[in-house]
Amino acid sequence: MSLPRVAVASLSGESDADWARAAEPYVDAAVLGGIALDEESQRAAQRLVARGRSEFLTDEPIDFLDSQLAAVTDLDLFVAVNVRATSADPVREASRVCANYGAGIEINAHCRQAELCEIGCGEALLRDTERLCEYVEAAAESGAPVGVKVRTEIEGVDLSKLAPKLADVGATWLHVDAMDSESVVADVADTAPDLFLVANNGVRDRKTVHEYLDHGADAVSVGRPSDNPTVLERVRDATAEWFDGDGDGEIDGDDREVPV
Repeated sequence: MSLPRVAVASLSGESDADWARAAEPYVDAAVLGGIALDEESQRAAQRLVARGRSEFLTDEPIDFLDSQLAAVTDLDLFVAVNVRATSADPVREASRVCANYGAGIEINAHCRQAELCEIGCGEALLRDTERLCEYVEAAAESGAPVGVKVRTEIEGVDLSKLAPKLADVGATWLHVDAMDSESVVADVADTAPDLFLVANNGVRDRKTVHEYLDHGADAVSVGRPSDNPTVLERVRDATAEWFDGDGDGEIDGDDREVPV
């Protein structure tokens, strides 16, 4: 498999094995999830569902994660699972399952819903660097590739300083929701050059794809329109054009560690 350059990104309660299968003709990576791994994060997910959000609710989240990965073993994709937890132990357990399937695990330091942040999940982890690094270290013990999904524009959080710390404790990639701060992608690329950098938010067409890649991203991900083949095809073609201009999406000479 060539380097993963176009991903579809996790949408809570929607990004399952069937979703990944539908996107496969257009992308080379898929992040399933997010999946709440422990009782407290599951209770938060239940509160989100009660107010109309889509979430994966299950009494056995590790078994659910296992079943989803088992269902995509035949796909020619790099697959990862985005997870939430209130402690490192469930992350460690989930990462072992991911490793068994050759899949990656992505720590969710991204969601901003109050129900999740109040229990220390989602973007609350960006303000608790020590705990976030603990999660990454726990996940890396399994040998599974480890990523972290983050967002920009969090007061008091400097992603360009956080990224090298995550790389030092075992992170392989950083998935950046750039919001309206695309320049942060360039800052992270400068300070953590060994991290594979995936840029997200508003990825729809040639203009948005090239903007992120010009800022130093290694790949882009598509979120909300990830079930729209027209958008995915545009993004795929624009990414291939940026890298080599011949439409095959492969490049030469990049020997950094990447999540495949």
